[in-house]
Amino acid sequence: MASVLDRADEPGKRPPHAANDGEDGYRPSADEPFMNPRQLEYFRDKLLAWKDAIYREAAGTLSQLQTESLREADLTDRASSETDWSIELRTRDRQRKLISKIDAAMRRIEDGEYGYCEVTGEPISLARLEARPIATMTVEAQERHERQEKVSREE
Repeated sequence: MASVLDRADEPGKRPPHAANDGEDGYRPSADEPFMNPRQLEYFRDKLLAWKDAIYREAAGTLSQLQTESLREADLTDRASSETDWSIELRTRDRQRKLISKIDAAMRRIEDGEYGYCEVTGEPISLARLEARPIATMTVEAQERHERQEKVSREE
């Protein structure tokens, strides 16, 4: 069962969307015009690679679900196995939601809105987009949003 729960975010492993450079070694720089065609292509490729990796993981999960038996004789083993699968399926559900965010980021690239904060209209830092290519807000706008959410929950 351990193979099902192996993750790209384990220590020492990096998810595909966290790659440092494009195939040609290009990495966006603050020294060039913001969201120029090369930067947009870089982030488009990064998003597509991330989405592809999610689909490959999902296919692996589906394959294992179809081939592995969940009918362990020992009740403790069965409970452990069912817990592992439950975690795996919750992860896949989160990744399904992530795919819709990746698709939305791709639409923003096509619409010329990618890289700009949906609240302030200011450019989102390249470092933030490298770390979270689906970001829709600057760090400051995101922090304000989260503070407002927290206040709303506490009321």
